[in-house]
Parts: sequence; structure tokens; C-alpha cells
Amino acid sequence: MNRHQLLIVITLACAVPVTAQAQSERWWGDIKALADDSMRGRNTGSVEHKKAADYIAASFKASGLKPAGINGYIQPVAFVVRALDESRSSLALVRAGKVQPLTLGEDATFTTRAQLAPSVDAAIVFAGYGLDLPQYGHDDLSTLDLKGKVVAFIAGAPKGIPGPVLSHSRNAAWKTFQARGAVGMITFSSPGADSLFIRTARNRGGAQMALAESALDPQGGNSLSMQVNGARADALLFAGAPVGFAELSARASTGQPLPTFNLPIRVRSTAKLTDTRIISQNVAGLLPGTDPALKDQYVVLTAHLDHVGVGRAENGDSIYNGAMDNASGTALLMDVARLLQAGGVRLKRSVLFVAVTGEEKGLLGSRYFAAHPTVAVRAIVANLNTDMFLPIIPFTKLMVNGLEESDLADDVRRAGKAVGIEVITDPEPEENRFVRSDQYSFILRGIPAISLKVGFGRDTPEHKAVLDFRTKRYHHASDDLLQSVNMEAAAGFERAYFALVREVANRPTRPAYFTESYFKRFER
Repeated sequence: MNRHQLLIVITLACAVPVTAQAQSERWWGDIKALADDSMRGRNTGSVEHKKAADYIAASFKASGLKPAGINGYIQPVAFVVRALDESRSSLALVRAGKVQPLTLGEDATFTTRAQLAPSVDAAIVFAGYGLDLPQYGHDDLSTLDLKGKVVAFIAGAPKGIPGPVLSHSRNAAWKTFQARGAVGMITFSSPGADSLFIRTARNRGGAQMALAESALDPQGGNSLSMQVNGARADALLFAGAPVGFAELSARASTGQPLPTFNLPIRVRSTAKLTDTRIISQNVAGLLPGTDPALKDQYVVLTAHLDHVGVGRAENGDSIYNGAMDNASGTALLMDVARLLQAGGVRLKRSVLFVAVTGEEKGLLGSRYFAAHPTVAVRAIVANLNTDMFLPIIPFTKLMVNGLEESDLADDVRRAGKAVGIEVITDPEPEENRFVRSDQYSFILRGIPAISLKVGFGRDTPEHKAVLDFRTKRYHHASDDLLQSVNMEAAAGFERAYFALVREVANRPTRPAYFTESYFKRFER
């Protein structure tokens, strides 16, 4: 947002109850502070991010929450910023003793979230979709010897695998290969997604961020991670292979089974990485429970406080303020804390409010907190996450990611009934949002988790408004304080969220995943 632009456009309903209006004004006031130009987009590890963290900590303190970090309300999180020196790095293929250098950015790119060994020389095996899901009738790896090899696979979607399970398997791909002895991996874009390689190639000069604690790095031990341009894959990798890449890609586009086989080539790489250590902040505040039998159990409320910082100028504005993504969710946490304390609400379980860092870098702050919670991990019974809940349309539906996975669904439906709102699953299930925000870090620790947004019906005017936001404002400088916001929707969503917190904190039994949920396997 440019400072000379002073008008804030806010869409208000004609008749908003006074309490709802006051509630939404408090929420908007926190967004104005967090998404102000002076915060410069709250990039993870920046001075401005720390300023935002301190603002949230002060709000938690003013609301009467007890410090629940390591240093007061703050939990420091160490990161490494990883940069590749392309002038001292290279990729090449070796076929029958002949070396063919690859052009970085045209033929292939390194994936610098991986640790990348200084040098690799290894055979390549094509592993189809690269999936190990025998329970869904799909196992690409059981007949392959991956030891000492680089695994190439198409990141497509075979038939019969639920979207969240597929997305989780993609996230865990390297660890799956590593357990079988692989030293690296090569990915190709999903069929029809060639723009992904183009975008990756265009942005390849940027540094990537990882947790400094390598044991928490999903790419830990990955000596070579690279992406190959699908348009050149046949000529580069699949000449002489049993099946060409064009045919494999065509099969993958319709979810057909793919063969697996050794490729008649080796890959050689040299990589020069520079790691810089930085510190960022999670912010945690505690509202103690009141029931002697349940107060040592914790419901964790999360929202990420980071955004993407300063970027390419758009209409003269280079500050990516992140008002909806996710100052809105963080402001919600702060206001719910105020409401609970001001109303003297007595909850049986303790509630832990956590504003996490590093979501935009790969859910890193929540990954760290879930691995090192400031309370006993076994005592955490649920996670309720809010990320970009988008009160830009009327609030007539509460959309819940994870509704089908655990009995938190019962709490959501009771809360929805209490405030007179319809509860729905995601109308865009192909987006697989259940494993794409900070709740995923808790899912991997076996903790029942859900995320919530303002809901809409598919192919409705409200859906179009959300799609327009994603196209024009999501991760753009225009996600600022000048955009239209439905304040009545924001207040309504907060009432529903508040009701849900009460339901989960006061339920008699510990939440649990449904027996048929794939994610029940992570329960401890």
C-alpha cells in the first residue's frame, strides 16, 4: 500500500449490531498495525517481523494471557538461508561415457531447499509417480532398487487416491526415497503444469529458507534435488528408455498406471551453497484451564504472522503487506484472547494461542513449534488453525478443512448450530488444503487438527470473488489496507470461531481421528 493513499474502503452491511461492529473494528485495528507499510511485509527473520511479533506479544499480555514462549511470550526459531552460487555449480548427464552438460534455467534447475551435497555421480531410476501407498493399490517402489540412486518421478495424480493423502505423500517423498537408500530425486511437473518449471527457473536465484535443526528438515540428507524441463525430458533423459516421457506424461494426465525402470544414464552435479543463520519468532500466550481433570490438556490455536516481505514493484508499490494473508488470522487470535478474558469465560482445558513464523517458507515455524512445544506434546489435544480466512464475501457458510478426518467435526457442527451458520467441507477438494497450512505440522505429530475459512458454494458469485482475490491480491502488493473487506462477515466468523474454541476446550473426551482416516497412523 502506498502511504499517500489514505482511503480505506470497507464494505459494511447496512445494519451491523453495535457489539459486532466494535468487535470487527478491534480486529481491523490490529490488521492496520500488522499490515502497515512500516512492517514491510513481515518477512520471516526480518526486523519488521520481530516488530510484529513484539506487537502480538504485547497484545497477549494486555489480554491477560500468561507467557508461554521461551523468552516470555517469544519462542526463538533458528533458520538457515540457503543460496546457490550458480557460477560454481553444474548439472550434467552421462550416457555411454559421454558427458552432456545441462543449462541451468533452461534444461533443469536445482531445488535449493534441499541440503545438496558438493558433488553427486549416480544412476537414475524412473519410479512412475514415486508413491508408496499399497493400501490404495498403488506402490511404485516395491520392485525397485533405489540404493545409491537418484529417483525420477512425475508429480501426477493416479486414480483412486484421496487428495490429502496424495499431497502428504508428495511432501514426504524424499524421506520415503531416503529410507530405501536413494541419494537424490528428480521431479517433473504434473501434466499440463509446465508453467511450474518456468516459474521455478525464473525465481531460481532467490535464497531458500530451512530450519537450522536438520532433523526437522523434510529435505534433510537430500544430496541432489532437481527439476527437469518436461519439454526437454525426452531428449535429455528418456532417449533409449523403454517408454518415452511424452507417452508417460500422456498416461499421467489421465491418472493411468506408469511403468518403472532404470534409465540408461547417470547424473553428475556440483553444488556450491552458502548458508546464513537467522533467528525469527513464534509468539505464544496461555489461557489456563479451570477443570482440575482437564486443565493440563491444551487446545492450540494457530495463525501465521509472517508474509513475504518486499518484492517486485506493482503499480509503484513493492511492499507486500499481507493484510488477508495472514494479518487477518493473527488479528483474530488477538481478539479472541481479549473476548475470552473480558467475558470472564471459564474453559475446562487450557488454550494456547500461537502466532507462528515461517509459514510462507514451508510451514517452518509451526513445524518447529509442533516438534518443540512449550507444553508437553502429549498434552496437546487439538489444533485449530486459521490462515487467510477471507471475509471478503458474506459469511453464510463455515468451511472446514479436515472435517472428514476427526471427531472435531462434532464440535464444529455444534458451534455452527449455536451461531446459526452452515458448516461445509471445502468446495474445491482438489486444492488439498488440509495439508497445506500450519495445521499439517500438528497432523504429523498425531494431533487432530482443522483449519477454517469463510465458506462459499462452487461456481457462485462468492466463489468468483475468492478466485479474483487469489488472482489479483494473493501474494501481491494489493493485499493491503485498501481492499474491500466485509466487516460483518469478519465479526460473524469470529463468533463462530469463538464458539468452536469453547466447544473443543469444554468437550468431555479427548479429540481423535476417525478409524478410517489415513492420518490416524500418526496418533501417539
